[in-house]
Amino acid sequence: MGRKKIALIGGGQIGGILALIATQKELGDVVILDIPDFENPVKGKALDIMELRPHDGYDAEITGTSDYADIAGADVVIITAGVPRKPGMSRDDLLEINLNIIKNVAENVKKFAPEAFVIVVSNPLDAIVYAFYKTSGFPKNRVIGMAGALDSGRFRAFLAMETGYSVQDVQCLVLGGHGDEMVPLTRLATIGGIPATELISADRLKAIEDRTRMAGGEIVKLLGNGSAFFSPAQSALEMAESYLKDKKRIIPSAALCEGEYGIDGLFIGVPAVIGANGIEKILEVKLSDEEKAALKVTVEHVAGVVEETGL
Repeated sequence: MGRKKIALIGGGQIGGILALIATQKELGDVVILDIPDFENPVKGKALDIMELRPHDGYDAEITGTSDYADIAGADVVIITAGVPRKPGMSRDDLLEINLNIIKNVAENVKKFAPEAFVIVVSNPLDAIVYAFYKTSGFPKNRVIGMAGALDSGRFRAFLAMETGYSVQDVQCLVLGGHGDEMVPLTRLATIGGIPATELISADRLKAIEDRTRMAGGEIVKLLGNGSAFFSPAQSALEMAESYLKDKKRIIPSAALCEGEYGIDGLFIGVPAVIGANGIEKILEVKLSDEEKAALKVTVEHVAGVVEETGL
């Protein structure tokens, strides 16, 4: 059988953390790919992690490259290539730059890793994952966007921080696009199986919802240069691990909807079952009128950005 192979396209902050966590979880051998200008830095990151392994006994090979031939046969491809946000920029401001990058990435992944499960992380997420899907011609079950996993993780973190209870016991769901119009479903959030609405006051819950929507921007502001990298990396690997180990995790993800939630032809954040066949199912939850209206807003926003891609 041999070890699985994970290709990371983009060796910046998220790429480096992805390589580290994938190694620590022994999910497979890791190839970090970046453009020729950054080939030496990704080779340096790879070598650094290779030299970390003896301290904890991980067995995996980590390499850095700028040659797409080195991703040949990858089981999973995680794409973080593109420019990150700077303070004052919205995710949509990145569209033009990152669109050109993703088209090139898609052509190369199609050529060298045609059987891979592809997780897109680059922003503006909903449009970039759509562009990858259109350009690569990959089947819809093997192309997914990492957004909801991160957004619901942030929602979970804030609920745990508010109550002081274990984050392990917090369950919640965020639907919609990866932007300020995302829809945290507070009604369905539970803490230890108890509805969050019974444990936290309505005004505090509203504040937590708002903080969840703006959570990425909050970190961008604090960092001053760049955007979050620890939490997005772990979110993407949660998805990769569910695929590689056929775990059937239910993870909010940007998946291609073809009628689900009344959405057609867009990648949008929905609860997806991830197993050995990639996206195996999209689960539909009954929404209240208010939630439907909120989802409609986020869908219209995503549709507008997708239209700008010209694909």
